[in-house]
Amino acid sequence: MDEECCPRFDPEPWDGKIIEWENKRFVKDNVFTLFYMPINFGKVMKRLDEKVRNAGANIPDWLCLSDHTSKWNMDVYLAVDKEIQYAENTTLSGKFLSKVYEGPFKDTNKWSDDFKEYTKKQGLEIKKWFMWYTTCPKCAKKYGKNHVVILAEVE
Repeated sequence: MDEECCPRFDPEPWDGKIIEWENKRFVKDNVFTLFYMPINFGKVMKRLDEKVRNAGANIPDWLCLSDHTSKWNMDVYLAVDKEIQYAENTTLSGKFLSKVYEGPFKDTNKWSDDFKEYTKKQGLEIKKWFMWYTTCPKCAKKYGKNHVVILAEVE
């Protein structure tokens, strides 16, 4: 099966960059997690994708941020280019630092520690951070790369 559900990710525009957003649009939903492992992620993404398609909207950069709020919940923020009816619309504003990592998800703690150090070296302080899992596991296997971006609002 050569079907592409996730576009190939280009790390260059996101690796070690400061991004400034002013009211960047997202639709928000939540995923049930079991000790941080997403259980219904695919179902939630299909639900959001359907709402976006029905609204005739686009998903800029295929950007979907994950905020692990507890062992049992992960909020997801899917970037959109317009307000989506029947969805929780929200915006993010501020200065964000991003860094790209590649490898198995079991390295998440190592990436997180590295990102904290990287942020300090930039003279910045993390206010809130997000994970961007750029491809699903099937597409990561197909492309031979599992890129994850840590994106943090900084000051």
